[in-house]
Amino acid sequence: MSVEIFRSLHHDRAPGDPLVLPGPWDAAAARAFADAGFEALATPSAGVAASLGYEDGDTPAGEMFAAVARIVRSVDVPVSADVEAGYGLSAKELVARLLETGAVGCNLEDSRAGALQDPRRHADWLAEVRAEAGGSLFVNARIDSFLRGVADPAEGAARARLYAAAGADCVYPIMMPPEHLPLLSEAARIPVNAAPRPGDGRSPAELGRLGAARITFGPYLQRRAAGAVREIAERLRAGDLVG
Repeated sequence: MSVEIFRSLHHDRAPGDPLVLPGPWDAAAARAFADAGFEALATPSAGVAASLGYEDGDTPAGEMFAAVARIVRSVDVPVSADVEAGYGLSAKELVARLLETGAVGCNLEDSRAGALQDPRRHADWLAEVRAEAGGSLFVNARIDSFLRGVADPAEGAARARLYAAAGADCVYPIMMPPEHLPLLSEAARIPVNAAPRPGDGRSPAELGRLGAARITFGPYLQRRAAGAVREIAERLRAGDLVG
């Protein structure tokens, strides 16, 4: 699928109508989401890791790229891939391997080994990725300041401006309280990705009205599915024929 189609889905969205991107963890989940009518998908690295038997952050690069390729092949809608912090690959190799999977976009986070990176150094790396990819990838730059305990929204806003200037197509301030979405949207001047926070109660439409152009779910959908499987297993173990 075309990156131009994927990119266009993020723009000119009405307030309250963000692009909702379910996160498939394998080909079967991807087909289910596509068959339900979603226009595009975005893989979650933690969900894919769980499906492959790894803890979040421990998936070997080759296995992650192979999983993404299987997901892309299984559907006829655009797929963006969460490739964490790039697995230590050069910008050239990272872009090449992403394009080999057929993905039209990627998530790239600004922390490595649990540590938040210097924002200017990270912006320089994003600029290298953009230079290698040209217009062939939609780059979603994840901002980890809130995740790493930096509660000041000004830090997230500063990172958003730097990453937008480096060529990111979208920024994703993960774990940011939703009330800061207007600030991040104003700072970035590019689409902002938000994720519903468990217990917060805000719908995708409400997050859209606050300034989110795109909604993803991280590993939440995979964990819900795993919970359903555990329930089936318990019923089977108890002698209940599930049908």
